[in-house]
Amino acid sequence: MRKVVALTAGCSALAVLVGLGAGRAYFSAPSAQTVAASSELTTGAIASRWPTPTSESSKAPAPTIQPAVAREPAAMPAPAPAPAPVQACNNPDALGISRTVEIDTNGGPGLGMSQYRDYDFLQPGEVALTFDDGPWPVNTPAVLAALAAQCVKAVFFPIGKHASWHPAILKQVVAAGHTVGSHTWSHVNLATKPFADAKTEIEKGISGVALSAGQPTSPFFRFPQLRQTHDLKAYLGERNIATFSIDIDSEDFRIHKPDQLITAVMTKLKKAGKGILLMHDFQQSTAQALPELLAQLKAGGYKIVFITAKDKVNTLPEYDAQVAPAQPAVSNARPIGNVIRTVGGNAK
Repeated sequence: MRKVVALTAGCSALAVLVGLGAGRAYFSAPSAQTVAASSELTTGAIASRWPTPTSESSKAPAPTIQPAVAREPAAMPAPAPAPAPVQACNNPDALGISRTVEIDTNGGPGLGMSQYRDYDFLQPGEVALTFDDGPWPVNTPAVLAALAAQCVKAVFFPIGKHASWHPAILKQVVAAGHTVGSHTWSHVNLATKPFADAKTEIEKGISGVALSAGQPTSPFFRFPQLRQTHDLKAYLGERNIATFSIDIDSEDFRIHKPDQLITAVMTKLKKAGKGILLMHDFQQSTAQALPELLAQLKAGGYKIVFITAKDKVNTLPEYDAQVAPAQPAVSNARPIGNVIRTVGGNAK
């Protein structure tokens, strides 16, 4: 029997200072490169109902989820600031972490009652925060800042391509002490792909995230759109990688007003009583809503459970070689202030 072992832990957080403004596309003034990348965003749709949960050994149909995913930007965005060191929580009124659990991923357990019944480890009132589709400029750092302010941690499932475009941002996630899994290389529906192609998507995603993170990551995986097949689930089991489904869908890919997003999440959570919450650090609405959402979780008496892994995932050399060319070269540029300065007019 695989085990989920409860551990206690203190809370630590990353002090990332990012303002949440009221602009339509960003919270603070973005660079021209970030605006160019942002214009490439596409949106998707989600089924309104989840399937009836089944045991892990059964073949359960998966819900349709198509979160927004960006196409490759024409130019590499400016690098994010270097990650700050993990700092101790200094907010005595913070939501904090109630408990930390460690997952033994041997055999590839499935977690999340929308698709798997075997490991119902959350107690009433407990919430596990998870974020998909990052890392992304502005939005991911804003999510990190909100989590740090409330001294809580989450599980991130980055897309391999996004990680390769923005490795410095992913390193901020790692430096803050969050758990990092993977979410394929390019966010395709694996259930529609031949097994060999789907396997490549999975493994390139794992390699790309680990290479961008600069260290081994956790053996946690989430299927895009939660669309799995029996063979792919079995393959992950052979690789000793846990598969994450969800309990509560924020639907932040379609709810773009922060107040409506908060209401939707809190309404679903009140009905469910607990659960693994799916959000996207790729989405602006999530980054804007998160500070108030966390405050409402605290006011409602909910407890945050942080999920970690017993072991690290081992990447496969052949896929490491495939994703290495996607990593940006180290820049030898001088500081911008040494190259460009204002010599006329009024600086704003």
